[in-house]
Amino acid sequence: MKLQKPLSLFPLQMVLFPGGLLLLKVFEARYLDLVGQCLRNREPFGVVCLRHGAEVGANEKGVRIEETGVLAAIDDVDSEQQGILRVRCTGLQRFRLSEAPVQQANGLWVAAAELLDDDELQAPAETMRATVEALSQAAATLKEKGAVPFVEPMRLDDAGWVANRWCELLPISLAAKQKLMELDDPGMRLQLVDEFLRSRQVVRK
Repeated sequence: MKLQKPLSLFPLQMVLFPGGLLLLKVFEARYLDLVGQCLRNREPFGVVCLRHGAEVGANEKGVRIEETGVLAAIDDVDSEQQGILRVRCTGLQRFRLSEAPVQQANGLWVAAAELLDDDELQAPAETMRATVEALSQAAATLKEKGAVPFVEPMRLDDAGWVANRWCELLPISLAAKQKLMELDDPGMRLQLVDEFLRSRQVVRK
C-alpha cells in the first residue's frame, strides 16, 4: 500500500527490525523538527540504513541509503538538556521507497514509499527450540546487567519476532542484517539465524 504523503526519513548506521527497540539521541535541528512533527501529527517516521555517508552533517552527494526500511513510532521523549532529546521508539511495519529520496532545504530526507506486508504469524519449528531458549536466556542475562534489550512482552511463540531479535544481537555486517530484514519468509529468516548460531556453537542441541 502506497503512503498518501512522502515519508520523512532518518538514515542511521544500523538496521531497524519490526518490533525492535530504537533509542535515539537527537540534537540536529532537522531531526528535532522531525520529532516535533511526528509528535504533533501522531505519525511514525522511516528508519533506513546508510549504505554510504554520515548520520550527522550529511549532504546530498555523500549519502546513499537502502531502499527498504522500517517505520518507527515514538513511544517516549525526554529533554535531556536544551537542544537534546532522548527518544524511545518501536519498529513497526517495513516499507520500500518507490522514488529516489529528496533532501529538503532543512536537510531532512523525504521519499514516496509503500508499505510491505507484515510477517505471517508462524510458530518456530520444533528444530528451533534451542535457538528460542537461547534468546530467552540472552534477554535474561542482559536484563540482569541493567540493559533492556527488547520491547516487552517477549513473543517467543512467533518465529518472525524471535528471528528479528536475534538479528539485532548478532555480530554480523549491516548488509547481512539488511538482507535478513528484507526476507519475506519469517521461517527462513529464523532458519538462517539458527544456522549461524550453530556454526558459532552458540546453539548445540
